Amino acid sequence: MKFSRESLNSVSFESLVAALDARSPRERRMLLLGGVAVLLLIIFGILVPLDRSVSHAQQRLAKKRVDLAWMQSVAPELAATAPPPAASGESLLLIVDRSARESGLARSLAGSEPGGTGSLSIRLEKASFDTLVAWLARLAQQNGVSVESATVEKAGTPGLVNAAIVLHAG
Repeated sequence: MKFSRESLNSVSFESLVAALDARSPRERRMLLLGGVAVLLLIIFGILVPLDRSVSHAQQRLAKKRVDLAWMQSVAPELAATAPPPAASGESLLLIVDRSARESGLARSLAGSEPGGTGSLSIRLEKASFDTLVAWLARLAQQNGVSVESATVEKAGTPGLVNAAIVLHAG
């Protein structure tokens, strides 16, 4: 059977039924099974995974909106509370070194350089992101150390980061 542009434009349901009737029963079964297989492949290979992906993305977006609303609601309260002053007369370098060891970040501490008055630049390599954030929060709460600037990049392995952080005492 030859197909031309004119014959493709004039394809109708009746002509398809007639072409199918002209086939042997075995060929009809094969075409029917092939059509069902293609239909199932489209449904279960494309449509169902796409639907799951969209649904998952909508759930993540909803969760992030709830998180954002919570953060915005507690932001004024957090901004109103000033960090407590450093409890002891320890230098910022000693505070950072001691607290990094206590938090399990000592092996990730790649270097530090004193900055201006009361500031310290530190570099961490292949540090756990969750541990890093908890450590910075603990530094702020217990020692009044604030983060002036931070650059955090992924370190290849999921959950590990490289960071360059400038800390300020008081």
